[in-house]
Amino acid sequence: MANEYFISRFGAKVYKIALDGGMNCPNRTKDKKGGCIFCSSGGSGDFAEKQCGNVKTQIDRAIKRVESKKPQKFIAYFQSYTNTFAPTSYLKQIFFEAIADERICALSVATRPDCLPLDVLQLLGELNEIKPVFVELGLQTANDETATLINRGYKTKVYLDAVKNLKEIGVNVITHVIIGLPTETETNLLNTVKTVNASGSDGIKLQLLHVLKDTPLCNMYEKGQYVPLEKDEYIKLLLLCLKNLRKGMVVHRITGDAPKRLLVAPLWSADKKRVLNDINKAIKENN
Repeated sequence: MANEYFISRFGAKVYKIALDGGMNCPNRTKDKKGGCIFCSSGGSGDFAEKQCGNVKTQIDRAIKRVESKKPQKFIAYFQSYTNTFAPTSYLKQIFFEAIADERICALSVATRPDCLPLDVLQLLGELNEIKPVFVELGLQTANDETATLINRGYKTKVYLDAVKNLKEIGVNVITHVIIGLPTETETNLLNTVKTVNASGSDGIKLQLLHVLKDTPLCNMYEKGQYVPLEKDEYIKLLLLCLKNLRKGMVVHRITGDAPKRLLVAPLWSADKKRVLNDINKAIKENN
């Protein structure tokens, strides 16, 4: 699990602080039909510290919010939207400002596999020589038919090429996978896990699909075109994924939470503490 991995790597308790780099997503433009069908207006960064024009101030505010957890080191996690979708000069400015902070032990950048041109890869490689860089890629599924349905906007081969390019510059790759996508079967999910295994990705985040207000997925749900997973179904599929991960794969997430003001379904996911307890109990029972 990620906690053990980070303690082993950095020698201390590490906390990821979510930041907003002020970027957008190429998949949200008019010709791309507004982005992935599940994505909120916050671009998956609803819990990120709000942009204030100054990275250090964002870091200060984010650290203050988690002081009670008593972390010793921090990872600057640029989470909202697509964090390589900007001129390289701007990316260089905000990323270098983040890693210049002595409290920051590493940089984590959430982005899309189709937003990693050569100049961005060169920048990430340069940053990685100063402090460790993690790049989080939103694959969600390896099934290109499902990818079209959710309006992901790129083929799975683009993901595989992105992982290869990132590994060549020594960057640590974390892949996001969603459990419970529309029309997905158990076989589809297992194929996605196998694809992540084979890609060379260092880590994985497994995430329940949430239905959020004012999204195309919410419209599907309201029309009866999508049925969310029940908790027992999710835990069963999660355990299947964990069982089939290759040895050495770091698991950075086993579920997730959505802002309660936006969550439409499944409502059982709002009680994150209980969900995590049930997941951990199921993991112990199946070991």
